[in-house]
Amino acid sequence: MAETVLRHDWSRAEVSALFALPFNELLHRAHTVHREHHDPNAVQVSTLLSIKTGGCPEDCAYCPQAARYDTGVAAQKLMDVDDVLERARAARAAGASRFCMGAAWRGPKDRDIPKVAAIVRAVKDLGLETCATLGLLGDGHAQQLKDAGLDYYNHNIDTAPEFYGEIIHTREYQDRLVTLEQVRDAGLKTCCGGIVGMGETREQRAGLLQALANLPEHPQSVPINQLVPVPGTPLGDAEPLDPFEFVRAIAVARILMPLSIVRLSAGRQQMDDAVQALCFFAGAGSIFYGEKLLTTGNPDVEADRALFRRLDLHPMDVVESAGTVHADIGEGESCGQGCGCSAAA
Repeated sequence: MAETVLRHDWSRAEVSALFALPFNELLHRAHTVHREHHDPNAVQVSTLLSIKTGGCPEDCAYCPQAARYDTGVAAQKLMDVDDVLERARAARAAGASRFCMGAAWRGPKDRDIPKVAAIVRAVKDLGLETCATLGLLGDGHAQQLKDAGLDYYNHNIDTAPEFYGEIIHTREYQDRLVTLEQVRDAGLKTCCGGIVGMGETREQRAGLLQALANLPEHPQSVPINQLVPVPGTPLGDAEPLDPFEFVRAIAVARILMPLSIVRLSAGRQQMDDAVQALCFFAGAGSIFYGEKLLTTGNPDVEADRALFRRLDLHPMDVVESAGTVHADIGEGESCGQGCGCSAAA
């Protein structure tokens, strides 16, 4: 098999042209890429826990954890290690191979990092892959987390660069790129994606995926989140995105970043099983498992197990080495929006 050439020079016109393909042609191309590099019947399973909920000073228009919005989410302190471990053990027993932890901060302070590092170290000792999303990182933070055993750091770019200012005003798009650079420099794997259905155009959805594909390294995990409108946030009344348009976003992400694991992330609770099946066919190879993504709903474990059985899918343990993904079949099988300050990977 010929060596895969990973591109980082996609033009907006090229990405838009992919979105414009006839639906069945797009899915065929995406599935062909998917099965060339991944087991099409294996799905990486992650569980997400909010280890520090609410009270975030940012103004992300989608996020119920922003302190300035009245969403019923109360600010809480960082969880104790033992409480996190209890949830991590339950996640492992339910079939999760990766445990993701989110904290509603603009970014951690220096004094917070040792506390988070202790949590990461304890979860890693359970044999789970670890992921954290803590917001903007300061000097040395990424390396300290890496030293504690963190595998992935989630920091999403959220949307196209030209639409970013319509969604967030308390940080710049460039701030996110700086944190991603720190994460890469520390040798951590990156989990980076965005949210669709926030009122952006198809052209702007193409801009989001173009920006992700043209990062210096393709993120190892690419969560594609569908907006979960939360009353009290500026996007609480957003019109739902056409589900086939969401499937198109999954398919285009798969084509642009062939070795990455594309995650069907927030918004699954609003999708019927047929739409999820199309997403798996289009190249989604990962989900969040469990009833909640930080502070928003998610299909429960039993429903996901039933769906896996109906689609002949199985959960996998993911080992990423030299750009190759190997699936080792296991037994059995949140703002939750994927925001870089406080939400889902």
